Amino acid sequence: MDWTTLKPIYLDAIWQTLFMAVITLVVGGVLGLVLGIFLFATRRGGLLANRTANLVLNVIANIVRPIPFIIFMTAIGPLTLKVVGTTIGVQAATFPLCIAATFAMSRIVEQNLVTVDPGVIEAARAMGAGPWRILFDVVAREALGPLILGYTYVLIAIVDMTAIAGAIGGGGLGQFAIQYGYQRFNWTVTLIAVVTIIIIVQAAQFAGNALARKALRR
Repeated sequence: MDWTTLKPIYLDAIWQTLFMAVITLVVGGVLGLVLGIFLFATRRGGLLANRTANLVLNVIANIVRPIPFIIFMTAIGPLTLKVVGTTIGVQAATFPLCIAATFAMSRIVEQNLVTVDPGVIEAARAMGAGPWRILFDVVAREALGPLILGYTYVLIAIVDMTAIAGAIGGGGLGQFAIQYGYQRFNWTVTLIAVVTIIIIVQAAQFAGNALARKALRR
């Protein structure tokens, strides 16, 4: 297969990878932020301390996070089929990507919120701010720079997971590299896919670093 034939497939694969990564970052990022804030707030001594709620959230997060993504994607296949209507293709791959990213992001959010100086929280309390206002207007803002770096880390992990999803029909650059490179012994195609993924990751890292620096200098 010559490059004239491969080029539109390659460009489509790039678009599919970016689509999966962006949708997963937005959906998983928002849900992960909410879950992470609840994990932080319900801890012992937290603003909304609740031992039972914290235990349940921790158990759920700990069940999902250790599962390798390729196994997780196949394990929730019946749920994906019920929600998306298929287990093959970009939409089918995006669903488990969003779930996996949500729980990964929740731990990163929790870990970054824990590092916020307790004195800042006490000062906000002393000024009469309620728990929700403290969580979103004080704690989340104080941790904004590290949170951006955390989201950048997860975005790069998401790009890696899209490549894994390609191994079982998820589309994107992973499937392009396997189907048109590895399975046809066309190492040039594999190399092009790898270099493209590296470029995407580098661009994401530079953008994340720049945003984090801007947030930290506020």
